[in-house]
Amino acid sequence: MKKTVLALGTMLPPEMDDLESRYNLIRLWKEVDPEATLQKSRLDVVAILSAFNGMPVTRKIIESLPNLEIIAQYGAGVNNIDVEAAKERTIAVTSTPDTPMNDTADIALALILASLRRIVEADMFVRIGKWSTGAFPLATSLTGKRVGIIGMGRIGQAIARRCHAFEMEISYFGPRKKEDLKYRYFDNLEKMAREVDILVCSCVGGEETHHIVNLPVLKALGANGILVNVARGTVVDIESLLIALSNKDIAGAGLDVYESEPSVPEALISMDNVVLLPHIGGHTHETKTAMGKLAIANIDAHFDGLPLITPYAA
Repeated sequence: MKKTVLALGTMLPPEMDDLESRYNLIRLWKEVDPEATLQKSRLDVVAILSAFNGMPVTRKIIESLPNLEIIAQYGAGVNNIDVEAAKERTIAVTSTPDTPMNDTADIALALILASLRRIVEADMFVRIGKWSTGAFPLATSLTGKRVGIIGMGRIGQAIARRCHAFEMEISYFGPRKKEDLKYRYFDNLEKMAREVDILVCSCVGGEETHHIVNLPVLKALGANGILVNVARGTVVDIESLLIALSNKDIAGAGLDVYESEPSVPEALISMDNVVLLPHIGGHTHETKTAMGKLAIANIDAHFDGLPLITPYAA
């Protein structure tokens, strides 16, 4: 008899089909009456497939499923899961932490390029016919610029490798120095901001990093500085960012994430020195496929009595 998996979000169709071929899959968001479906199947559900942009895995849902054993996240972060509630019942939680690493690092570099070289503005300059009236204004070179990375995990290191290839000088800020890295380490974010031209956020979300980029940090970055965020929207205090941009405390920003996605402040949208992306850091066919396969592999490993491949460690 197939075990029952409750899906609160979706993966790509091939991975969903693969999961459904081996498990009794309940796609809760498709049910006419989700609450009734949940009550009817509550004793059968032994696993939850969660998605970073799907229905949240609340304490209420966890407590309503007495036989739940594992929550497999289709995504790198677990902000949508009540991890503490799962831990209280020793329910396993897994995620797909490394799969978006290279794609997210690519987006960070793309935002740096777009911001410094004014790519979006230049594209519009051609499209609206302004080229015939004169040359496009000068932009800024990447070569030799100083990049400060907040969070030197796998994504941060992937960003650093790309910046190094562009002959940029790299520093990083984090809770501790990584002895195996040659880059300059700062234990004070404001101090690092004063020493760099571009500040890149690639750290985890959560309470420890909530609004870690605030007005003092942005003012320290300076009038020629650029902020890039490919981490979590909560890392940057949006009100401080709007003030800094409006007052020209910094030169511009490149953002892929926002605090209240998909809502983006109108004030940001109206600014021509800001590049805005719709959270596409890991949004490629390759990454989404790898994420789905890993989420399924974690579920399989659990029920096969094997070690979890990527358990989430709080």
